[in-house]
Amino acid sequence: MGLSAEDERAASPRDQEWPEAEKAEKLARGAALKWASGVFYRPEKLEGLGQYRSRETQRNSSIQSRLKSTVQSYLEGVSAGLEQLRSAAQEVQSLCQDLGAARWALLNTADRFQGLQQMRALMAEHVQLASVVQVLPQLFSVQEVFSHTLQLLHGQQLLEAHAELMMMEHLRDDILSQLHLRGFSSAQTTVLSYFSGLQELNETLAKQLWDIVGSSLHLVHEDPVLFVSAIRIIEREEKIDDTLLLEATFLPPGRPKGWRQKFYHVLQETITGSHFQAPRMDMEGSGLARHLAALQKGIVSELRVVKELMVQCVPSHYKILSVCTATFHQALSSHLQDILREDLDKQALFLLLEWALCVYNSPEMMGHPDLLPEVDVSALGPLMSPELTDQTERKYVMKVKASVLEWMQRTLEVEFKEWFREEEPETDHQGFFQSALPIIVMQMLKENIQVASLITESLQQKVYNMALEELEAFLGRLREAIVQCGKEHQKDRSIPKYYMSYLLATLNNNLALSSSVSSLHPNTASREVPLSLRAAFDRTQKKACQLLLEELLLDLQPLCLQLHSRKWLLGSQLVSSMCEVIDKYAKDFSHVRRPIFMGLDQNQQSLEAVFALQELICLKDPALLSLEVLGFITKYPDVSDEHISTLLDIRGDVSKEVRHMVLDMMAQHPQVVPESYRPIFSTILVPMQELPFCLRKGKCA
Repeated sequence: MGLSAEDERAASPRDQEWPEAEKAEKLARGAALKWASGVFYRPEKLEGLGQYRSRETQRNSSIQSRLKSTVQSYLEGVSAGLEQLRSAAQEVQSLCQDLGAARWALLNTADRFQGLQQMRALMAEHVQLASVVQVLPQLFSVQEVFSHTLQLLHGQQLLEAHAELMMMEHLRDDILSQLHLRGFSSAQTTVLSYFSGLQELNETLAKQLWDIVGSSLHLVHEDPVLFVSAIRIIEREEKIDDTLLLEATFLPPGRPKGWRQKFYHVLQETITGSHFQAPRMDMEGSGLARHLAALQKGIVSELRVVKELMVQCVPSHYKILSVCTATFHQALSSHLQDILREDLDKQALFLLLEWALCVYNSPEMMGHPDLLPEVDVSALGPLMSPELTDQTERKYVMKVKASVLEWMQRTLEVEFKEWFREEEPETDHQGFFQSALPIIVMQMLKENIQVASLITESLQQKVYNMALEELEAFLGRLREAIVQCGKEHQKDRSIPKYYMSYLLATLNNNLALSSSVSSLHPNTASREVPLSLRAAFDRTQKKACQLLLEELLLDLQPLCLQLHSRKWLLGSQLVSSMCEVIDKYAKDFSHVRRPIFMGLDQNQQSLEAVFALQELICLKDPALLSLEVLGFITKYPDVSDEHISTLLDIRGDVSKEVRHMVLDMMAQHPQVVPESYRPIFSTILVPMQELPFCLRKGKCA
């Protein structure tokens, strides 16, 4: 079913003008062919061709009718729109003509408007004069109001006086605002001059307000109405300030007044000045104690007044109790710093530390039941910073150290004065020599440590460390003292008379001090005795023992010099005399406590060495000396060649060959001294042998 030639010619211009229509028609033809080929692909289906043609003809007619209706409606709308545009164009043209006519009319009458400028100026002047006329009665009464307001202030009628003051300020500010808006800045000076009395009234009122605030803690007791009036005036002024600042167009002179901040400032100055700016006081002893007690009583009393009375007189947003608490806290902290700049003694430093760290937060002061729970200083930080506390504690420890040093030095002087008495030192119930020195020293150190423990653990630890250091230094001075006393004794052995007894008492005292050190610290976990202090005790003990042995050797020396002499070989009196000297010293040594007395115990290494020497001397066969000496040096590795040579000399029956054999054996078997070995022979000096006296070509004597 192709198109006719006419249809093609008719369609050709349209297709050229509407290429989309050609494309749509081709798609429609393709779809129709596809549908027809699917429906009529069998001969029997051709019978219904007429029905399909009739149905499609009806459908096409319906579609064409709807299309015609739509196109018709569109054309009608376009026609109406064109008509409206034509009408609008005519109206615009008419309006342009009217505007042109009005422009020419205005240009012709421009000269006539010049007269209106004078009318405008007269109008502005009329408005100003009208405003002035309205306020003339008030302006004429300004000076009278000033005088009346001043009388009210003198009569402490603060609210009435402030009401009139606000009225005058409002009048002045309104005039100034009008002048400011109209640009008459030069006239403002005249207005300010006319209202100059307001400045005096403001100053007078402010002075009365701040005097009232300065006496507020007293007034809330005696006359709370006056204080409340002052607060109401401050609040009025604060609202005026807020309003003017919010508008931000014109600020009258003196604004904002900021009287609420001034209220806080005056209150804080009053608190600070009443307690913390007193004249210089006695900062030592009872003077400082009285001052701190007065502060404690005054602060608690005034905070109680603030909590119970002042809080009811001011708005809640003032948070007056918190402000006063913080003011007291900060002022007190600064005050303590000022006091600590002075050179305080140890008692004053202790009082400050105790008061700031213990009393301040206790129920006796800021934790008082009458102040809780509203008063809470925990959020304000410590009264003394950790750095200041540590610095103050160190100052206190230095003062205590100086006191301890002085006391110990005096104790040492008293101790050594007793050495030169004509009587022996006192003994305890067991008969051991002793003096009061250990009790005095330990009691003094213990008391200072216990006192420090009342403040803080850190102070206690500092004092404890100082006590151990001073005890160690004291032991050093004690050693120097007994050495000096020993030198004096060697010059004249009769002075002091009981030199030995007091040396033995020193050993017992040293032992008593050593055993008491661990009890100094209240905390059992901190009772470790430092190694340096242990060494100091050991050095003191060894020095006293050395002096005792030197005294023994001095008594034995004359007898020892007679050894190998004919007198020693002919009788036993020399040995008996030695035994008497040793017995005397042994009796004296019995006044010394263990373990020092165990030098005299038979089970100790020193006596074992004596018995071993005895066996070497008593050995009958000199040929066995080499073997015996080897066993001896193995057991006592600190023995030297000189010691063995002297031993062989004492025997007197050793040939040169045996002597060389023994010394060669010692050279071939050098000994290493173990760390745990307690030296014996290394502390024994061997005197140099005297060479025999010989004449040339003669026989040696």
